[in-house]
Amino acid sequence: MDNKALVAAFTGGGTGGHIYPGLAVADSFRKKMAEAGGEGQNARPVKIIWLGSLSKMDKEIVLNSADKDGKKSADKFYGIPSGKLRRYFSFKNFIDVFKILFGFVAAFFILLKERPAFLFSKGGFVSVPPCAAAWLLGIKVYTHECDFTPGLATRINARFAKKILLTYEETREFFKAGSSGKFAVTGNPIRPVFYQADAAAGLKFLGVSQSEKKSKPLLLVTGGSLGAAQINELVSKNLSWLCQKFIVVHQTGQKNFQPSAAAELTEEEKRFYHPYAFIYKEMPDVIAAADIVLSRAGANSIWEAAALQKPMLLIPLEGAGTRGDQVDNAEYFERRGAAIVLTKSAMTENSLQSALLSLVKADTRKKYGDACRAMLSAQRPSEKIAAILAEETL
Repeated sequence: MDNKALVAAFTGGGTGGHIYPGLAVADSFRKKMAEAGGEGQNARPVKIIWLGSLSKMDKEIVLNSADKDGKKSADKFYGIPSGKLRRYFSFKNFIDVFKILFGFVAAFFILLKERPAFLFSKGGFVSVPPCAAAWLLGIKVYTHECDFTPGLATRINARFAKKILLTYEETREFFKAGSSGKFAVTGNPIRPVFYQADAAAGLKFLGVSQSEKKSKPLLLVTGGSLGAAQINELVSKNLSWLCQKFIVVHQTGQKNFQPSAAAELTEEEKRFYHPYAFIYKEMPDVIAAADIVLSRAGANSIWEAAALQKPMLLIPLEGAGTRGDQVDNAEYFERRGAAIVLTKSAMTENSLQSALLSLVKADTRKKYGDACRAMLSAQRPSEKIAAILAEETL
């Protein structure tokens, strides 16, 4: 990159849910700037930098991401120390205060060196120090909240932000009245590849024939990029029944993947059960091939499925360690007729089977798919956000 490049900074991490949407915005922003600047030698190049956590996962996701033309989403990744902000007493809070301070110092000098036109935050605790540092340096801050209710990191980042971008109109109510002029409702950005997903390519990747697909619905089970112990246990307990009714594609998470367990499966289970530790590049095609998605209610997972108009059975994460954001997300989709929700208190093997059986009929699945379609805006959220960022950059 030469000295004339426009630098745009992005931050977020800790889970894929705080990274993938930001990468979608980065791709759309780069495209938007190319369109605005024209083609050829006069077009101003864009340099995308990403400030994430020190975890190997953050760096790999960011640096391995590319748009459909193979252009890297980010040109440079900076890992900074990050500490969790807990609302309850823990001795770890004392240690994490120093991690946050070190993260602030690291972010300050990175931003001072790079001098980006703006900082876009996708959330997660790693995003707080960069947002504070950017504000101190006079760099414009934009923060996006993907959940129905804002997390603590977004609440803090909102104090430094020029604009607060929301997925849901109703989320405004959870912020202080003084922030009202900062809001823009954009929807939740997802990777552009989901809009070009190919069901036939998904079946080919899974090794599922068209005749098998016609014989029974394809059920995609996922607990997100890290997996979900509760969902994995439900699949294990109900595997025989599931394989009688569905072709089961199961993303278990790396820690829960057990290839040796295949030897214990029945012949029917071996034929109709397809476990994977993690699916990344092929996931859009796999969702496109699915008839039903059984999932947690993380913002990314549900909006990716919604973009492909898939009926969902949602089992939101509840209890200690969560603020209840997944329950709020799931209930919103249920109110819109786009999903069935099973909460912890209502979860039994019978309730799981009953909910899945209600989605077996094609006309019922179409009804839920149509509800998903009704929730989507004409303009993609990543493009809406990119337009906001470009408008004040050009």
